[in-house]
Amino acid sequence: MPRFVSRRASALLVLTVWAILAAPMVLAQADQRNLVANATSTLANFLSDPDMTWLQRNLKSAKAVVVAPQIAKAGFILGGSGGRAVVLARDAKSGKWVGPAFYTLATASIGFQAGISVSEVVTLVMTEKGLNTLLADSVKLGGDAAVAAGPVGAGAQSDLTADFVSFSRAKGIYGGLNLDGTVVSTSDAWNRAYYGQTVHAPDILIRMNVRNKQAGELLNLLTAASK
Repeated sequence: MPRFVSRRASALLVLTVWAILAAPMVLAQADQRNLVANATSTLANFLSDPDMTWLQRNLKSAKAVVVAPQIAKAGFILGGSGGRAVVLARDAKSGKWVGPAFYTLATASIGFQAGISVSEVVTLVMTEKGLNTLLADSVKLGGDAAVAAGPVGAGAQSDLTADFVSFSRAKGIYGGLNLDGTVVSTSDAWNRAYYGQTVHAPDILIRMNVRNKQAGELLNLLTAASK
């Protein structure tokens, strides 16, 4: 009997220690998991939007996809915008979608602006050059790589060429969001929190060294939409 109690106590101790160690990791992942869930909703909304036919038709040709569920823009005379995004890439050999990797978006603009708005943004990365720039610590859209506003509407042109083609839906007084000049930077701290180890964008998007099952719904959505 004492031996049984001892084994049971040891098992409970192991479980308690595991719970204590795991709790901070789960809490640390909360923000990242929320961003992935919100990115899934944003992408689903764009894929069902009748005005986003160009995006829907050309997704199968994209090398990667950048999804930013919430880009805040505010200012008067001097303004700017910023937010967080996830990036998913297509493996060149298998065609399988992998990721996500976490990034931040930030831009400053000067002009006559007033008010505040929030936009959700989906950007298709259409070239190898565009994908390669995302593997660096940061890339300036319009500088290091060409970015174009995605055509909207059923009759949208089909011959658009750019490294990045960006679509936005604004929730506020702005009619849209121009990403020219936006700096897209990797978020190593968020990647580390989500995957539980130190990883960088190439580890996630090219080498495919890590994965997180929580992103399954987002990856499945991309797979189904890009067939």
